[in-house]
Amino acid sequence: LLSGHLSRCLRSFTHLRMNTIIEALYFMLPAYLANMAPVLTKWIPLFDTPLDHGVRLHGNRLFGSHKTYRGLIAGVLFGIAAVLLQAALMRYQFWKDHSLIAYDLFPAGALILLGVCFGLGALLGDLIKSFFKRRLGIGDGRPFILFDQLDFVIGALLLVSPFIVPPAPHLIVIIL
Repeated sequence: LLSGHLSRCLRSFTHLRMNTIIEALYFMLPAYLANMAPVLTKWIPLFDTPLDHGVRLHGNRLFGSHKTYRGLIAGVLFGIAAVLLQAALMRYQFWKDHSLIAYDLFPAGALILLGVCFGLGALLGDLIKSFFKRRLGIGDGRPFILFDQLDFVIGALLLVSPFIVPPAPHLIVIIL
């Protein structure tokens, strides 16, 4: 009897943990896509001017040659597109059940603003990390352990925090 109860509790806990992971990943989807956007759009020959315009501070670029207007614009647009897609998916019960945001209750303008916050937050987090990498003499494309994975996450979470702060278990999943 005890082993059956324990087994049911473990299944229930595993299900809860799996739901938390799915919900956390789904919540951060706009930031994940925004973070990938500069790489996915680097072949586009428009707006490829570096954000720092080659300005140097103590001999090092502010951000580096790979941080461009194209990447910033693409990241924001990807963030908006992801939020609008999530809003459209609210008609399906699975996505409604696994969403931390009731997208279907937001007017279109608020959804766009939320997408801008996810996208811009992700890219500003990456820019801040790049600024500090340059100050430490770490070159473009070189690893900056731990910060390479957290920069865009922290930036996105900060910019969307006026709208929503995920529950603690979801934040742990997001950061890990």
